[in-house]
Amino acid sequence: MRILWFCIPAYGHTNPTIEVVRELVRRGHEVRYYSFEEFREKIEGAGADFISCDAYLPALDAKSERKLREVSTTEMSVQSFRITATLDPIISQDVESWQPDVLVTDSACFWGKLTAIKFNLPWVCSTTTFAFNKDSAQYMQQSASEIADMVLGLPRMNCEIRKLRGLGYHVKNVLDIVQNKPDDNTIVYTSRTFQPCAETFDEIHYRFVGPSVREVEPREKAGRPLVFASLGTVINDRPGFYRTLIEALHDEDVDLLISCGKAFDPTVLGELPANMRVEHYVDQMEVLSRASLFVTHCGMNSASEGMWMAVPELLFPLTGEQRAVARRVAEVGAGVLLDEHDAKDALKLKAAVLCALANEDISTGAARMREDLRSCVGPSGAADFIEQCSLKR
Repeated sequence: MRILWFCIPAYGHTNPTIEVVRELVRRGHEVRYYSFEEFREKIEGAGADFISCDAYLPALDAKSERKLREVSTTEMSVQSFRITATLDPIISQDVESWQPDVLVTDSACFWGKLTAIKFNLPWVCSTTTFAFNKDSAQYMQQSASEIADMVLGLPRMNCEIRKLRGLGYHVKNVLDIVQNKPDDNTIVYTSRTFQPCAETFDEIHYRFVGPSVREVEPREKAGRPLVFASLGTVINDRPGFYRTLIEALHDEDVDLLISCGKAFDPTVLGELPANMRVEHYVDQMEVLSRASLFVTHCGMNSASEGMWMAVPELLFPLTGEQRAVARRVAEVGAGVLLDEHDAKDALKLKAAVLCALANEDISTGAARMREDLRSCVGPSGAADFIEQCSLKR
């Protein structure tokens, strides 16, 4: 079987696919994966043929770059439509010459979805967040600024859509491509228990396979509690929050490890006490194997990895999508929300951390979710689903 795979340039969207790709290759299938140079090593390491999309990225002005850093839905959509247009010649030639049996595309990767529609290919949506329909959309409450961004951006998005129609991509409007239809075959990297409005997604077209993570054995918690803090790889330029966290815990009987990403130089946080360390990147699963508390932005991958390792979470979401994940983590009892105002006050932040460390209910909830997520079908079940969908031509 020949599988054409597409993904956006984001760790949270790429990482869950790697073990599924590895399983498909192990079964003897050919996978051709369109992605970006930053992810080449991971993708080739899983056995797929890597196709670089970097040369087809549209040029960005300063305003567009800023909007992308702010995770503007309008800007991400506009750039996705433009990438679809620039990639069209190479993808069209590849489809016609290679003749894939099935296409797998990330839910946010418009050029993958549009390719499947244009060439009438069987396709599978790879959803690394929650499955999205009119019911779950209501669950994912957006802020006033996020709603305004969408409404004011509609003319720009519709302009790009009109250009795509001339290339053979027949899409009516933005929702036509953003929102999954009920009969779209979809892999979701979580459990039915964790999915909001799960009863609105049928078992034929939706396969909840659980997180696709690298297994690491939990370590016995010894010595002082380890508090691990990370705001992910996208909106992580928050030195003020980290300074407050350092101030809050500098004289407490805990260890603090911060993973700050590449948004700023850790030295701007100043000299650290002996019980604290700041790194650009860490092996998150290894750290979670020995952590007592995870202070997280609630990206779907991070929240899932925390629950997979049964680590209680202190939830500090920064976007609408992250707020939805945080809300769900709290609802299943695996974490508690950090008030935005408390995050700016060292004394209140200290109280929130210490309270979470002592909270037996969220420890129990995290352990319960660990068992739930590990009971899912995993990468093997995802591969089974893709194989089944390839036969639905």
